[in-house]
Order: sequence, then C-alpha cells, then structure tokens
Amino acid sequence: MKVVLLEDLPGKGKAGEIREVSKGYARNFLLPRGLALVATPTVIKQVESSLEKEKLEESIDRDKLVELAQQIEGREIRFKARMGDGERLFGSITAADVAEELGQAIGSVIDKKKIDIGESLRKTGSYEVAVKLASDLNPQITVVIEEEKEEGKEAEKKAEKKAEKKAEKKAEKKAEKKAEKKAEKKTEKKAEKKAERKAGKKAGKKAEKKQEKGKEKEEEKD
Repeated sequence: MKVVLLEDLPGKGKAGEIREVSKGYARNFLLPRGLALVATPTVIKQVESSLEKEKLEESIDRDKLVELAQQIEGREIRFKARMGDGERLFGSITAADVAEELGQAIGSVIDKKKIDIGESLRKTGSYEVAVKLASDLNPQITVVIEEEKEEGKEAEKKAEKKAEKKAEKKAEKKAEKKAEKKAEKKTEKKAEKKAERKAGKKAGKKAEKKQEKGKEKEEEKD
C-alpha cells in the first residue's frame, strides 16, 4: 500500500516521500496517528504544495536569522554593578538582562531563552556568551561586568538627598499654607463674633433710647 509520509520517520523516510508499506502498518499505525495519508493523486499534489510552501517560509526565516546573526556577532554588552562581600555582585546578571541589553543595541527583540549564559553571572569580568539562534547559527557576544565606581554611588546619594530636601520643602510649604488657612479662618471667626457683639450693643443702646423717649412722652402727658 502506497502512502505519503507527513512527518519524518526514522527508517521509513522523510515528510513528503511516497513509501510502500503493509496495509496493516498503514491502517493500524500511520493513518490513525496522522503520520501518513493514502497516496492518491490529489493527496500527493496537496502534500507537495504544502512542502514547497514550508520550504519557502523556512528559506525566508533562515535569511532573517543569518542577517540577525551578523548583527549580533562580536557585540560587546556592558553592565555596571555594585559589589558585595567576597567580590561578588549585589544580585546577578541574568539571561533576561543580557537579552534586553542586546536587543536595545541591535534594535531587535531577543528571546532570553536564546542566551546561552548557563548560571547567572555574579562576578565582575569579561564573559563569552553564545546566542543560539539555530542549530548552526550561534553568534558570540562579550558580556563585560564592571564595578560601579564610588562617584556613581556618591551621585546617587546626592540625588537622593536632593530629592529628600525637595520633599521636605514641599511638606513645609504645604504645612505653612495649612497654618495660614487655619489662622485666616480663626481671624474671620473672631471678626464675625466682634461684629456680632458690636451689633448687639448697638441694638441694645437703640432699644434703651427708645425706652427713654417713651418714658419722656408719658411724663409730658402727666
């Protein structure tokens, strides 16, 4: 029985090839598992067309990978890191760090899984790292880790102090404004109470004068 192989099968053939196999092997193994199809003229044409399309796509992808490998080959990626005890870094440089830095350098996204770094890098120095784009495309880059200089630390501390002072001044201004508003409200309330008292006294005097005039009129009548 003739079948068209849909996948590479060790000892049987490669995908797209037509092979003569026993009916039992085809019906019980190859066909149910989707590893082959009965070799009718229509099926053969479909498989050939599909394989040609795959080869074309692989060729395009291959060209892109070759171009990417040329961009990557020989690149030097630098990191500055703080040192801890025993000449070891605070933290470490990981495959993700290298992939991100390399991607920025060449303007392409690099999968961290392609970075063959082994264990994370925890010491200063120069490291040769492979980028596994394909089985036969492994461009090499150099990862350099340097100790962060004291100047950088001092600059950071200076920036932190500056930020703290700025935050303090902002808090002080906010407190001053709050105090001013509180004082203004207190003054307003005081003025209102004073005005109320003044108005009360004025009304009282007016009422007293009215009463006196009323008494005078009564005396005149008598």
